[in-house]
Amino acid sequence: MTTHVQTITEPVENSRSVFDLLGGEPGVRALVDRFYDLMDIEPDLKALRAAHGPSLDDARNKLFWFLCGYFGGPDHYIERFGHPRLRARHLPFSIGEIERDQWVTCIGRAMEDQGIAPALVERLLESFYGVADWMRNREG
Repeated sequence: MTTHVQTITEPVENSRSVFDLLGGEPGVRALVDRFYDLMDIEPDLKALRAAHGPSLDDARNKLFWFLCGYFGGPDHYIERFGHPRLRARHLPFSIGEIERDQWVTCIGRAMEDQGIAPALVERLLESFYGVADWMRNREG
């Protein structure tokens, strides 16, 4: 599966944080919940789902806490765990191109399902793809 990163064609609101544009904590929670719900039900995301183990509860909370700070809101993750050290924390998990692409696909669908403005979705997907690609720790 080839993932294509598009350039942003519409202006994006820059005077407010992404956290605010998403609706604060309730908006970020809804996005994270939709992301994990999709992962749990969509057959084309099965490799991504398998990488998460039997329960998604811990992952839901950690992603919510992380994204709040990442998007410009409260640093819930850092308050609980310190620096995110994303790559180091994900080394125990086998992450290749399939998992990367499924993660980006899943978060993209979740953002669209939440009605996030297309220009913001594009901007965030570009950022998420870069982070997801950096997280790969195996070929393929």
